[in-house]
Amino acid sequence: MQTRASEDVSKYGPPPQYPIESVDNALRLLLLFETQPSIRLTDASNYLAVASSTAHRLMGMLLYRGFVRQNPATKAYEPGQALGSIAFAIRRQIDVRTLARPVLERLFKETGETVHFARLEGTDAHFLDAIESSRAVRVGSRQGRTLPANCTATGKAMLSRLSDEQLRMLYPQLELPGLTKASITSRADLEVALEKIRHTGYASSHEESEDGVNSVAVAITGPSGVLYGINVSVPAHRMSDQLRVELGAMLQSIAEELQGLLI
Repeated sequence: MQTRASEDVSKYGPPPQYPIESVDNALRLLLLFETQPSIRLTDASNYLAVASSTAHRLMGMLLYRGFVRQNPATKAYEPGQALGSIAFAIRRQIDVRTLARPVLERLFKETGETVHFARLEGTDAHFLDAIESSRAVRVGSRQGRTLPANCTATGKAMLSRLSDEQLRMLYPQLELPGLTKASITSRADLEVALEKIRHTGYASSHEESEDGVNSVAVAITGPSGVLYGINVSVPAHRMSDQLRVELGAMLQSIAEELQGLLI
């Protein structure tokens, strides 16, 4: 087993300016699971060059937070549910983006407009991926940005998948945040808008998140219940009622295809 001296230089980056030894020790114990399935208390003590009581306290905290579990037969520590949940969540996000990317590329090719893929995070729409239009006048990419869900077509599409009870739990206040003068800023108005979205099958926004930007979006439900959305964003002067309906139909067809891949 490696000693502490051999771990002074990390392969991941330079040492922090103000290291916290207890945090470092706990993280180094977790990294041991890269090479071995379980860790005994004596192994942890020797590896960190600390007293057995210190190693026990570290393991106790990791156990409390679910990062390790103790095998009742061997008393050794093994990877806990929290580690598995984090790994699964990260892999799921990467897999979903990978699955969605060809769909975005095809949508972009067919429309020539900026397209986005987002996930609902509480009351926000977090934009995971985007392909920006190459037209001279275009909507810019929002990849990596987080915006209030009630102010975006994508967010409203995802919110429309919630029940009235879930929506009111998410928005206990009657007033909602706004981004422009056209934003929906009351829960009552949002409920009316969501009912219309459920009827038409797609959501639209009219300069509700940014002046000069209109969007059409649909929602997709992931296998674990996570809500995703795909949108086409168009400069306001290019959006017409006919184009909005055409984009809505196109998005519903593409969403149905992606939904099948997520099952």
